[in-house]
Amino acid sequence: MARAFSPPDSPDERVGLPGVELTRTARAAGVRDLLAAGVGPARAAASVAAALTAARLAGTPYDLVVSAGIGGGFAPDAPVGSLVVADRITVADLGAQTADGFLPVTELGFGTIHHDPPRSLVRVACQATGARAGTILTVSTVTGTAARAAELRTRHPCALAEGMEGFGVAEAADAHGTAVLEIRAVSNPVGPRDRAAWRIGDALAALTEAFGKLAPALESWNRHDDQ
Repeated sequence: MARAFSPPDSPDERVGLPGVELTRTARAAGVRDLLAAGVGPARAAASVAAALTAARLAGTPYDLVVSAGIGGGFAPDAPVGSLVVADRITVADLGAQTADGFLPVTELGFGTIHHDPPRSLVRVACQATGARAGTILTVSTVTGTAARAAELRTRHPCALAEGMEGFGVAEAADAHGTAVLEIRAVSNPVGPRDRAAWRIGDALAALTEAFGKLAPALESWNRHDDQ
């Protein structure tokens, strides 16, 4: 993905921050930073919050945070190798398990379970990459059974994919009033774990290709289109 942001003759710069390291690339339209945030929503939120806070204190706040990675796709709508852009980022397992089923944290009377990226941003990203728009679920435990996949799809009928970081990134961005986008390349079906069927290399290649198209599109995005 860093290659998609960097001109061929522009060396990357490593920027050390408390607890995280950024890869900084320079483009004519401005600076782009790449952060390997770590696995899971908590680590992702902490890492992104550190980067956002450092930028704000330096007087150079970010305009946009993009959560990108590979993930599972809900068949048949998001097959292996396809791209999904979140029009809703939803945490699927934050709440309470009861005798009557799962209760999201919002039904317990506090918190939030959704973040909605700007509609115009989702539209621009889908047009640039050919991705399909839908809900991307964030889970702390990856789905490994058909029953669990069916349960998630019943509770979230618009879900196309699941990952482990998007909601954490969105929480950090929301705390700073920064727009957020999530894009996933599908490496495996959501459901029973079949390592032989995973296509991680193909998904990463698809994601890198998508970023080559997404980067210039994001530079032309106008945040005021949704206002």
